[in-house]
Amino acid sequence: MSPFPAINGGTQGPPPDEVLQLIEQSLSANTRRAYLSDLAHFEAWGGAIPAKPATLATYLADHADRLRIATLVRRVTAIGKAHEARGLPNPVRSELVRATLRGIRRTRGTPQRGARPLLKEDLGLIVDALDTTLRGRRDRALLLVGFAGGFRRSELVGLDRADIAPVREGLVVTLRRSKTDQAGHGRTIGIPFGRTRWCPVTGLEAWLSSSGIESGPLFRPINRHGHVASGRLSGEAVSIIVRERAAAAGLDRRGYSGHSLRAGLATSAARAGVPSWKIRTQTGHASDAMLARYVRSGELFIDNAVSALL
Repeated sequence: MSPFPAINGGTQGPPPDEVLQLIEQSLSANTRRAYLSDLAHFEAWGGAIPAKPATLATYLADHADRLRIATLVRRVTAIGKAHEARGLPNPVRSELVRATLRGIRRTRGTPQRGARPLLKEDLGLIVDALDTTLRGRRDRALLLVGFAGGFRRSELVGLDRADIAPVREGLVVTLRRSKTDQAGHGRTIGIPFGRTRWCPVTGLEAWLSSSGIESGPLFRPINRHGHVASGRLSGEAVSIIVRERAAAAGLDRRGYSGHSLRAGLATSAARAGVPSWKIRTQTGHASDAMLARYVRSGELFIDNAVSALL
């Protein structure tokens, strides 16, 4: 099913099917699924493509108390994309819809809740609590590499064995595609040997040696009989591993997710005084503005004014 449903209308008619297929390929699989869900929700409410600005504004107002701001923004983005892909006027660009969104943000907006960062010290507690079973070695490698690379969960589970190259200083990881690189230009990340017992390089080497993985997905499911599957872990599996391993180490699992590894690296590095441009080199954040919330969190207690008083 296409996120850009066939409709009648448009000054020049809908574009050919092959054009629509290319447009769909410009979106990641996760984004396509999200857009399909958003459009289905709009249609179930009573909306249709094409939609008038007044209809879209009413839809937003009807759901302002039930949906998060981020969800509403994604829904109108999907609706707008569906219009533009068919050569129709985009109602999302109208002042009526924009003003409705501004009003919702002002009257009902809440601060964005990000994933709880998995800080270096807590990561160490989790890793120290792992056993040496095959599953334990996989999770050790997953957590340490995910943290050291500042990877999004989709990037982490998308890695293949061929993307890992050992060098004298550690590992060079080739990230072939990411959320901010849908064109697949790729980038490389250096993961050095660690100076502590939480070395990501040795952790990954132990997993590869134990699993016998020589090609294909790097991180894979393990069944109840201890057999490694041929497919790759899902992004949600990363979140489950982070939460379950945190709880097993005696930590409160609430707030942790697959994004906690990426957030944890950025926050921990900021606390250690690493310059923001160096952090961005590792995480791939496009700008200091995108990284700012982690840096602010990491610097809350650095030279805190209260420390000089109490």
